[in-house]
Amino acid sequence: MRHRMAVVGAGPAGLTCARVLHLHGHPVTVFERDPSPDARPPGGTLDLHAGLGQLALAKAGLLEDFQSLSRPEGQAMRILDTDGTVLRDWEPGPDEDANPEIDRGQLRDLLLGPLDVEWGRAVTTVVPETGGDGAVIRFADGRQEEFDLVVGADGAWSKVRPAVSSAEPHYTGVTFLETSLDDVDTRHPDLARLIGDGSVAVYGANRALVAQRNSGGHVKVYAQFRAPLDWHTDLERHLGLTGRKELDLADAHAVQSALLAFFDGWAPSVLELLHHGTAFAHRPLYVLPVAHTWSHVRGVTLLGDAAHLMPPLGVGANLAMLEGAELAESIVSAGSGDLDEAVRAFEEQMCARAGKWAEMTRAGLERLVSADPAEAVAFFDEFQPS
Repeated sequence: MRHRMAVVGAGPAGLTCARVLHLHGHPVTVFERDPSPDARPPGGTLDLHAGLGQLALAKAGLLEDFQSLSRPEGQAMRILDTDGTVLRDWEPGPDEDANPEIDRGQLRDLLLGPLDVEWGRAVTTVVPETGGDGAVIRFADGRQEEFDLVVGADGAWSKVRPAVSSAEPHYTGVTFLETSLDDVDTRHPDLARLIGDGSVAVYGANRALVAQRNSGGHVKVYAQFRAPLDWHTDLERHLGLTGRKELDLADAHAVQSALLAFFDGWAPSVLELLHHGTAFAHRPLYVLPVAHTWSHVRGVTLLGDAAHLMPPLGVGANLAMLEGAELAESIVSAGSGDLDEAVRAFEEQMCARAGKWAEMTRAGLERLVSADPAEAVAFFDEFQPS
């Protein structure tokens, strides 16, 4: 008899888990609060690592499809000084495919395929059955359904997590403000050359500007800085901008003006990254405790950001996808046997590995946005020696 399984969240972790289960003939339903796949922007590009995200896609039978969509040239990375001087310029080799880039939207569509996704099904709570083997999902529309296993892959503010853990994300002290450029090669050729085929990063004291190329001439730009969570309530106090007080984060022109003042003195060619933004998304970085674990609960488990929210340093989605694939394989291997024991063993392996990556990314964020910009360059040198 097949287990009745649900995945909450149609992100990379949840979809990979569901896709591997589907590949092996195990029915699974994915519940997603968004009303449709295109209900909101999917986010920026992802570099999928050979031993993590690409391995997960191989387990899902999708590696060749990924390779046809990915952009190996997107592995290029350039670091500039604040005066525009090129400090590092890494270009991938002709056969380099360790970390090719793919747009999140393309990855989502690749994983979706034939999956059964119920869009617009927001989950409010998950309740393990007392004395039973499964859990009940309660939805925002008042309905509820029972499952043998509920997989929480619903991100940082997971509605499934409270069923197994009381942990909540906390602010890292680093904030991102994100904007976008479209048709950059035609409309902003100088910026296109500055960014190159991949990413460009400029590091200053406790602040940075990073631009990352997506497909189709689309570029994501991130202003990154250390500040209190309420930094926008008093710019003079928190960012040192004399005479500037409260900032309306919904006022794109005001945000742009504040950022240009905050990065004043940087090379004009670098500041052009901010001049063309027409909307700015406020993204304070949150994380879960580095060693986040929980006592096993029958009928419920977690994946990805729901289990181990980390700084966005190129690991989170990769790790989440591999976890999704591994959980699915554990379930398949259990067959009609002890599902709970298979999930318990998976959790032990996942938490041990995730704890190591969480500590590495925590330390990495400290170096990338620090009082000493040389720390950021040294951090990249450790992974891409010059």
